Amino acid sequence: MVKMEKNLKQLVSELGLKCTAGEELLNRVPKGAYVSDLLSDVMGKAQENMLWITSQAHRNIIAVASLKELSAIIVVNGRDVEDDVLESAKTEGVVLLSSEMSSFETAGKLYCYLYEINTR
Repeated sequence: MVKMEKNLKQLVSELGLKCTAGEELLNRVPKGAYVSDLLSDVMGKAQENMLWITSQAHRNIIAVASLKELSAIIVVNGRDVEDDVLESAKTEGVVLLSSEMSSFETAGKLYCYLYEINTR
């Protein structure tokens, strides 16, 4: 089986996400995803280069994503992210994406997207 890898730019385009910070880093290739709103859970379980799906939109998500070297954060439910969080993301080199969908819908579409890529 040949593994195809798509980067964040392609994922944003194909899943209808919006990049709110880190546009210059959209060449990153995600290696799976983790869904949680508990920072301690993400710190303990998320792996490097994963996408993190959350409804949290405060500055601490940037610190966790940077620490875990995550591919990007996807903030769901169309939640607004404050300017200080966007600035922190830019400073820390964290890609911040936005989804109008719920965590369930975002995770489902992302799973199908990543599964399709990795089973071709």
